[in-house]
Amino acid sequence: MVGHLQRNKVRQVLPWVNTIHSLDSLRLAEEVSSQASKLGKTVSVMIEVNVSGEKTKYGIAVGAVPHLATHIANLPGLKVVGLMTMAPLCEDPQEVRPHFRRLREILEDMQAENNLGPQFRELSMGMSDDFEVAIEEGATMVRVGRALFEGFTTN
Repeated sequence: MVGHLQRNKVRQVLPWVNTIHSLDSLRLAEEVSSQASKLGKTVSVMIEVNVSGEKTKYGIAVGAVPHLATHIANLPGLKVVGLMTMAPLCEDPQEVRPHFRRLREILEDMQAENNLGPQFRELSMGMSDDFEVAIEEGATMVRVGRALFEGFTTN
C-alpha cells in the first residue's frame, strides 16, 4: 500500500508494493503501468477521488472518475480495484458521512454502468478519527495508523 505517489518515485516504490491507493491522473497511471510491465507484475490500483472538492486535497473531480477508470483499465500491468478518498478533517466524524456516502454511490454507479470487472469493489476511506463512519458507509479498507498505536504509548 502506498499513500500519494509522485511519478518520479514510481520506479523506486513499485518493486515493493502490490496496491496503490492514490492514482489520480492518467500520466501517473501510465508511469505505473510502464514500470509494472518492466517488472512483469500487475498492480492493483484505486482512483483517488476528491469528493469534498477541497483545493488542498489530492484526487480527481467526481465527474472525471468513470473516464479515468476506463483509460486505466486498458493499461497493461494495472488492475482497477476501487476508489479512495480523503475526507475533510472535522471534529465530529458525522460531518464527513456525506463524503463517504458519495464515494460509495460513485462506486455503485460505476459497477452498474462500466465493465471494470468483479475486482472493482474496494472503497478505501476513513482514518483514525472517522473510520467507524467510513465502515458504516461501506469502506472495505481504512487507514488507521494512529489509532493502532494510541494504546501503546507510555508516559
